[in-house]
Amino acid sequence: MTEDFSKFQDALLELIKSFEQKNVIVKTNSEPDSNIIRIYGEGSDALALAKAGLEEAAELAYATAEHHPYWNLLYSGTQILKIVLDKWNQELTAEELKEISWHADEIKNSTKNLVTKNE
Repeated sequence: MTEDFSKFQDALLELIKSFEQKNVIVKTNSEPDSNIIRIYGEGSDALALAKAGLEEAAELAYATAEHHPYWNLLYSGTQILKIVLDKWNQELTAEELKEISWHADEIKNSTKNLVTKNE
């Protein structure tokens, strides 16, 4: 972790403590090696956190496009997870299950292509 980022993190933790004294609960998750700090409100649940993390993975897939050999694996995987998380507390429709199956086939095809390249 860079020194400046470390100082920022320390200052942020002090700020969070000051809000906790006012009964404002904030959760943090720090990844020092990546210079990433995530801040969550007390009402954040596991589903909301999963959706937020998935958005970051999907953004990597969109930004990479077809320039990376694993692009389609990431893209199709995130599309499946997006459907599942969006409907977490509901039933999946026949159309959604069909879309999941299509993306699963894309993952299989991409995997076969990667295996073929490695042989």
